[in-house]
Amino acid sequence: MSNMFVADVGGTNIRLAQIENGQIKAIKKYLCTEFDTIAEAITQFGDDVGQDSFEHGCIAIACPVNHDLVKMTNHTWQFSKKALRDELSLSQLHVINDFSAVAHSLPTLSADQVIKIGRGEADPKGNIVVFGPGTGLGVEHLTLTAAGWQTLDGEGGHVDFAPNDEIDIVIWRYLKEKLGRVSAEEVLSGRGIVNIYSALAVNAGEPEDYNDPADITERALAGTDTLCVAAVTQFCRIMGSFAGNLALNLCTTGGVFIGGGIASRLGEFFVNSEFRQQFEAKGNFAGYVENIPTYLINEPDHGLLGALAYLLQQTKETN
Repeated sequence: MSNMFVADVGGTNIRLAQIENGQIKAIKKYLCTEFDTIAEAITQFGDDVGQDSFEHGCIAIACPVNHDLVKMTNHTWQFSKKALRDELSLSQLHVINDFSAVAHSLPTLSADQVIKIGRGEADPKGNIVVFGPGTGLGVEHLTLTAAGWQTLDGEGGHVDFAPNDEIDIVIWRYLKEKLGRVSAEEVLSGRGIVNIYSALAVNAGEPEDYNDPADITERALAGTDTLCVAAVTQFCRIMGSFAGNLALNLCTTGGVFIGGGIASRLGEFFVNSEFRQQFEAKGNFAGYVENIPTYLINEPDHGLLGALAYLLQQTKETN
């Protein structure tokens, strides 16, 4: 079927793909600012790929999608799901959160689309979790049901930050005084890297020379600033502890996946970090998590792939 499309919409770009025989055929990327509405962008995409109209579509978008009116957080676009479906003359239009799309992509990813960190083998029918340190900290679980893969929504990025060593305690105390409550997102995000760096600088009595996560990670990767190296090293350790907690929450024998932009940008620094050691450091429950695999997503189109997986599942259910 080539009368289907999927879209991955962020604050800056919209990426669209034409679907043929259940596979992505053509991908186009546009700046959101080039169009007054999302309908105009989708129509332009149809013109560019020679498709006069579509029958089914799925949009993964970076904002809440619980109601008919969808309003983007980081862009001016807003639309009614029903009105957009009618305007585009679609039989079906599905609108899902961008992180739900990431979750739905996971069962479709092959070995060359992920980087495996440490040991463990995935149960293809086991529960899965993905988290993504980026601007914030997204978390989504996935479980297999008779109707297919089902996402389990939540706000896992806003659970309490649980210190596990003396350095964590230094960070927690600094942020506790500054914020009142310390959530996981305050240490596992772009600003989280800055928070960790600032806490270590204050504790060491050193100046806080950097307040941009890109500056800190750049110097950590280059090894040119010992405080930056220490901050990003601890960031990776905290990420491992958090990932292990997610695995314990829902017995994610299908794997723990890491999305978001930060971990992938860290590259070898992350792969060679103590992430996996901290993931398995669960005391009496180390044996519970040691065989659960952990993966870094290494597929730039995983948002589109997830929207496609969701759309195919939905159209299959209605046929």
